[in-house]
Amino acid sequence: MQIFWFIPTHGDSRYLGTSQGARAINYDYLRQVAVAADTQGFDGVLLPTGRSCEDAWVVASSLIGATRNLKFLVAIRPGLSSPGLAVRMASTFDRLSNGRLLVNIVTGGDQAELEADGVFADHEKRYEITDEFLRVWRASLAGEGGDAGFDFEGKHLQVKGAKTLYPPVQQPHPPLYFGGSSEPAHELAAEQVDVYLTWGEPPAAVAVKIADMRARAAKHGRTLRFGIRLHVIVRETNEQAWQAAEDLIKYVDDDVIARAQKSFAKMDSVGQQRMTALHGGKRDKLEVSPNLWAGVGLVRGGAGTALVGDPETVVARIKEYADLGIETFIFSGYPHLEESYRFSELVFPLLGKGNPAVTSSLTGPFGEIIANSVVPKAA
Repeated sequence: MQIFWFIPTHGDSRYLGTSQGARAINYDYLRQVAVAADTQGFDGVLLPTGRSCEDAWVVASSLIGATRNLKFLVAIRPGLSSPGLAVRMASTFDRLSNGRLLVNIVTGGDQAELEADGVFADHEKRYEITDEFLRVWRASLAGEGGDAGFDFEGKHLQVKGAKTLYPPVQQPHPPLYFGGSSEPAHELAAEQVDVYLTWGEPPAAVAVKIADMRARAAKHGRTLRFGIRLHVIVRETNEQAWQAAEDLIKYVDDDVIARAQKSFAKMDSVGQQRMTALHGGKRDKLEVSPNLWAGVGLVRGGAGTALVGDPETVVARIKEYADLGIETFIFSGYPHLEESYRFSELVFPLLGKGNPAVTSSLTGPFGEIIANSVVPKAA
């Protein structure tokens, strides 16, 4: 099991949908979150992409030297960048980080945002471009074509003599992660990616997705790994956790929700449509599955659900997904710095995870020394 955290390059706050409790997103803060995740023993971090975010590649590159073991799941948008440029970026990052790059292929999204970036392809064409992009990207990094390089002529992309002079550390290429809920997304993932990601839908829906993806991959003689993207609200008791969930959206009014849902409705992303359908823009039935809360999705695009509960409950839900075949869990919480510590302190011990250098009793006393002389005892 791999546990990832999240670098909040699109903003962070104690509360959703308001500037109340918000904090500045600058290098110092992003570095704090990354170092906290690295120190606590998270396996990696996801960096979001889009015009609402600071650039994922620039931010991730700036954090290489601040971390030691942390892997970076960084997005590439086919159609926005060329295969050749993406190959060099991936290879350079992988070499400078000594093999700590993971690549997140992002095809869906907001049509208006894509058009603002100069991408006018519709949903179907974007997946055609992604398919050709990945064929070139993978072949170039794997050194296909030898000294002459790799030639490709597709419907949308053409390259001649593509090659990588500085190969990545991870061979044949850094692992490819991809999420998508439409028919062309499933077909693409089955044939070309390494890890299929889903947003946090109820376990029954995730089980259907995994079964479908396994069957599709088998037709290509392949196997896939699976991951899930969730928020998490964990507290020492269930009551405290649910109160924290309610507090997270206490400044969100109906007008803000309506505006957010109107924006989401314009997107052609099937995954976003499935997230929205879980709550329908209403506050009254946000627990869409035991301990799975859809309140985040009232105002946030993309991942909109959170696991809510005490440590034992959260672990039980994690294991429920793990039993379906999920290996990688990508979590986040508001605010991301404090919640990374809260999650690692409460949940990691129950999962056998964490950084031994931090959790080992050989490193010294834990907690503030009592009355200048008494070492605090474990609870």
